[in-house]
Amino acid sequence: MATADNNLSDYDINSVPDASKMVFGIVVSEWNEKITKGLLNGAYTTLLKHGATESNITVKFIPGAFELPLGAQIFYEKTNVDSVICLGSVIQGETKHFDFVCEGTALGIKDVALKYNKPTIFGVLTDNTLQQAIDRSGGKHGNKGDEAAVTAIKMVDFQKNI
Repeated sequence: MATADNNLSDYDINSVPDASKMVFGIVVSEWNEKITKGLLNGAYTTLLKHGATESNITVKFIPGAFELPLGAQIFYEKTNVDSVICLGSVIQGETKHFDFVCEGTALGIKDVALKYNKPTIFGVLTDNTLQQAIDRSGGKHGNKGDEAAVTAIKMVDFQKNI
């Protein structure tokens, strides 16, 4: 979703299904911790707002965004979650490292979703500047964590009711 004229936290609250019987894993990158903790706060709060219970939300931290796909895969192999929300922040630097991390993370999360046939949500900021990341992790453009949680709820509901 482009954020130029949008707020990541704006959505029709009535369009989100009840999450009270859903089980979620959240895997969070420790890299850019100030940003990812904001994303976690948004996702966690949004899940609770829509009926998820604290006992049905498990949060685990991993070193960086590139490790998010493996973190999600381990959730599916070791727990009985309905969905894993992957939260991270990659900020453009002076080298191509940004491109490799972003591409590997995105493709890895997609691959895990298809391998396990479960909603594996890409809640990763890929910003050019720290300020852009701040703006999207609870700042003027809302919180990508909110959006990721809503997506997880909707996709679990879709999968259970198709």
